[in-house]
Amino acid sequence: MTTVQLLIDELKYESTNTRKLLECVPEGNGDWQPHEKSFPLKRIAGHVAEIPGWVYHIIKLDEFDLRKNNFERFMFESKEQLMSEFERKLQEAENILSETTDEQLQEKWTFMVGGDIISNDTRYNELRKWAFNHLVHHRAQLGVYLRLLDIPIPGMYGPSADDRIRMEAKK
Repeated sequence: MTTVQLLIDELKYESTNTRKLLECVPEGNGDWQPHEKSFPLKRIAGHVAEIPGWVYHIIKLDEFDLRKNNFERFMFESKEQLMSEFERKLQEAENILSETTDEQLQEKWTFMVGGDIISNDTRYNELRKWAFNHLVHHRAQLGVYLRLLDIPIPGMYGPSADDRIRMEAKK
C-alpha cells in the first residue's frame, strides 16, 4: 500500500469522527466562547470544517503565506452550511490526495505568516501537521466547547462518557 493511500484511509477514518462532532454543534450559540482569548464557537467549528482544505495548499502550492494568499476563514450561519463546507473540503482533499504520488510527498513545502517561516518540511510531514494533527487538535477543542455547553459528546475512539451513560440507562 502506498503512503498516499494510507493518508487517504486515515482522512476517511478521521472524517467520520469529525462529522459526528460537527453534527453536535448547536445553532444559536455561535458567539459563545469559553474564554476571552478563545475563538467563538462558530469560529472553532468553522475552522474544524475548513481544515481538510489545507490538503490543497500543501499539495498544490510550493508555499503558502497566510497573509499574502488572502486566506479567508470560513464562517457559517447554519449547521447545513457547516456540514456542507466540511463535506466539500473533505471531498476536495480526497480527490487531491488520490492524484498525488509518494514522490510528491517528499518534496518540500513552506508555511509562512507575513513572510515569516512557520514550518518548512516535506509535504508528507506538513500534511501530518497542518491537515491531520491540526484537525484532531481543534476537534478536541470543539469537544470541550460542547461539553461546557452541556451538549452530549459522541465517542471518537470508543465510547464517550455520554455514550456510557446512555448504555447504562438501557440496561
